[in-house]
Amino acid sequence: MTDRSFLDWPFFEPRHRDLTAALDDWCIRHLPVDHGDVDTACRALVGMLGDGGWLIHSGAGHDERLDVRTLCLIRETLARHDGLADFAFAMQGLGMGAVSLFGTPRQREWLAQTRSGRAISAFALTEPGAGSDVAATATTATRAPEGWRIEGEKTLISNGGIADLYVLFARTGEAPGARGLSAFLVPADTPGLEIAERIEVIAPHPLARLRMQGMVLPEDALIGKAGDGFKLAMSVLDVFRPTVGAAALGFARRALDEALSRVKARRIQGQPLAELQMVQGHLADMALKIDASALLVYRAAWTKDRGAARITREAAMAKLHATEAAQEVIDMAVQLHGGDGVRHGSVVERLYREIRALRIYEGASDVQRVVIARSVLA
Repeated sequence: MTDRSFLDWPFFEPRHRDLTAALDDWCIRHLPVDHGDVDTACRALVGMLGDGGWLIHSGAGHDERLDVRTLCLIRETLARHDGLADFAFAMQGLGMGAVSLFGTPRQREWLAQTRSGRAISAFALTEPGAGSDVAATATTATRAPEGWRIEGEKTLISNGGIADLYVLFARTGEAPGARGLSAFLVPADTPGLEIAERIEVIAPHPLARLRMQGMVLPEDALIGKAGDGFKLAMSVLDVFRPTVGAAALGFARRALDEALSRVKARRIQGQPLAELQMVQGHLADMALKIDASALLVYRAAWTKDRGAARITREAAMAKLHATEAAQEVIDMAVQLHGGDGVRHGSVVERLYREIRALRIYEGASDVQRVVIARSVLA
């Protein structure tokens, strides 16, 4: 049984505990799904999550605000059951984050579709030459009689190839570097938008490289003001970076559960592995890392929900510690499983592949260290 004592921490309200219990019950009945065809599985998961009412929490409707603790609890719970389900939920939120926070009433009409699972969203920020360095964005958006003409490429775009709409960032040139970027809402059927390449990675996620050639968008595709794209992107990541930590936390909790079952059942020299002091030491380290991660993740979420304008430092700490710690917890779970831990298709082998990307996307670990250091120096 997964430890749920953290739900009694003062970060949470009764509604959070009720939601987590209901979602866990839903997950037991519906997850995991077959990952054989990743595109099909992702589309199915978005539909299932929409039908179950869980995607309502992925974006803010009229006069609503995103509850970051809820986002984190959902991601942690889904990740514990099925990493692809967590991915499907997360991208509905991240993909439409800029629209939830800054979109016009007309742009926000898309939220009815993404929050019901009838449309799939994507966040198109990364480029071949601009990953962690957003200021190096080379995709351009220039004024045209019809609105905006977009030229460039994006890569490693989650839901690329299956999304119905993209929030895309391009250089509009109001100022040098990051201050000259803008955000645009782009339906997937826009002429000039091409899926140039589908990208396979070690965990089953739909990814693609996008190419924009002569793509023209109407004036009302602009999200917020021209030149505010970097501010929009960072505001969205401020909200969703703690949720990456929450997903890592879900993976780590599942790894600890699997390790506990293994060491209680597996015997060596006539006694369970769990009786060996060295094994107990490993279990203690795993539990410690999990609780420390949970405290950082839910501190960040609680701080944002309490009305903080920015949680850059708290989000960076949560994302960095939770993802790095989860990698260590999962690696030890694999070690405690011995040869079975590297058997393709085993739970801990799947977790080992799932966790690695979380230390890279939405701000790689070393980038988070820079963010934290600058905050401390300031």
